[in-house]
Formats: sequence, C-alpha cells, structure tokens
Amino acid sequence: MALTNDKLVIVGAAGMIGSNMVQTALTMGLTSNICLYDVFSPEGVAEEMRQSGFNDVTITATTDPKEAFTGAKYIISSGGAPRKAGMTREDLLKGNCEIAEGLGKDIKTYCPDVKHVIIIFNPADLTGLVTLLYSGLKPNQVTTLAALDTTRLQSALAKKFNVLRNEITGCATYGGHGEQMAVFGSHVEIAGRKLTDIIGTDEFPAEEWEQMKTDVTKGGAKIIELRGRSSFQSPAQMSVEMIRSVMGGEKFRFPVGTYVSNDKYNHIMMAMDTVLDENGATYKVPQGTPEENAKLDASYEHLCHMRDELVDLGIVPPISEWNKINPNL
Repeated sequence: MALTNDKLVIVGAAGMIGSNMVQTALTMGLTSNICLYDVFSPEGVAEEMRQSGFNDVTITATTDPKEAFTGAKYIISSGGAPRKAGMTREDLLKGNCEIAEGLGKDIKTYCPDVKHVIIIFNPADLTGLVTLLYSGLKPNQVTTLAALDTTRLQSALAKKFNVLRNEITGCATYGGHGEQMAVFGSHVEIAGRKLTDIIGTDEFPAEEWEQMKTDVTKGGAKIIELRGRSSFQSPAQMSVEMIRSVMGGEKFRFPVGTYVSNDKYNHIMMAMDTVLDENGATYKVPQGTPEENAKLDASYEHLCHMRDELVDLGIVPPISEWNKINPNL
C-alpha cells in the first residue's frame, strides 16, 4: 500500500535525474498518484514506467504547468540546466534562478496548498531560496538537496578505513551545497573510534584528512570527470528519500538545505542540523570546532554574495521587500 494517495509531481521528469526520481518513487511505493512534468515531453518516461509493471498507481505526463501542478501536494524539481564539465554550481546562477522564479509563481498560482517542495537543481541553495520567495510558502515547506556532500564524506571515510557505511556515524557537511561547504569531522566516529583521535596519526595523517575534505567538496566535479556527465542516480535517490520522510515514511538520515533567519545567519537557504518529517523542516545551528564554525560562517558569506547577485540581476528584490512577495518571510 502506498504511503499516500496525494499527488506527487516530478519536475524535469524527461531528464536523467527526473526519470530516475520517477522510478525510485514508484519502487518505494510512495503514492498512487504521480505526475511527470517537463517542458520537453516526459511521455516516453511515463510509458516506460507503465510498462515496468507498477500496480495501483496512476502515472500521468504533461508539458502544461497548470495540468501538472493543479492539486499537487508534493513536488520535487530537478528542472534546471545541468552542470557540465568545467562548470561550478555558481555558473548556473542566473538561468536556473530564473527557472526557480517561474516554478515558485506556478506553485503560488496552481497549488498554494502544496505540503512540501524539494529543489535539487543547482545552485540549489539559491534556486530553493528563489522558489520559496515566489511560491508564498512557509519556510519549513521548501527544502533543498544537501545530503550528497555528507554521503560523499561518509563514503570516502568508509573506503579509507575499509568499513561499512553504517559504521561511519556523525558525518555531516553544512552551509552551502558547493565547494564552499563546511565539512564537520568533529562528531564523526569510525566503527566506534573518534575520528579526531585518528587524525594526525600514521593511520590518517592530517594532510590526508585535509585532502579528503577538499575532495568531498569537489565530489560533483569528480562524477562529471568519471562519467562524462553530472550526477543523476545519487540526487534522485536522496531527493526521493527526502519526500518520503515528509509523507510520513522513514526518517531522512542526512542534513537538508532549509531557510534560515536568525541572529547569525539571515534570509538564506543553507544546510543545517535538520529534522525532516510530516511537519516539514526544523533546524538547529550546528556546533563544531572553532575552525569548523568559522568555515560555516565563510560558507554563509559566500551564499550571501550570490544572493546579493540575484538582487543586482533583478531576479529578487532587496531583502527588505521580500515580505511583500511572501508574508511568511
């Protein structure tokens, strides 16, 4: 039996990430009502999914935003331009944030009572922020994919120490989803051993740890190097796990990007120490070593710089005017 009968819309469903999200959502049995939306026809993906033998589910496909979003209760969007070799996530800023603006306005027009929206197209912290602003939704209703940075750290440590992934606990990266992220190692344990007790030993020299952190922040570029294209299976898996937790399913295991506005970090979307469930996202500010906290501050400043670029580009108004567009901010 499906977790819900509510309508789930996959935006960008004709692409590699989107089509993988569709299959993953169907395999998990999340809903009996799934809609595939893309500006390019997603009918081929829909037809293949129908032929895959999934039972007790209605699969629709459309290029019409009104048809797609009307009645939607959950949305996952990968509907932006993909990152290519030699590009940073920031290179996608203008074009993809304009797409996010349109998405937010479509949500406000056709499904203002949507329960949760997940944004995964890059730079996700900014596209998520723009979507939230123009959708009129509450801050806890829009989250972004940040988990891949944490899973990359967990994977790197598991390979280094030749243990199972579930033997690596306390892994987390916070701040912006990009090369300016803050990698927190102070809470990590390797099969019960504190990582901080291992760093600086012959087993794990400090220089090797520093290189691992750098490699983690560039994990997306490494996938492009290895596969000749940007990641699609891992973001599909993680984003569908996120929406499953909001639907009342298994708890999401990793940090998510969420709207943050407090005394220290203001009017920004960034990865925090989060809980994602039926009530949406709640967060607390992570605490690490002074060095880790300083890195988080620097990541925040980097995000603010990109946010201010959006103001200069005219994609969003000055922060003082956001409340006029979205009273929840």
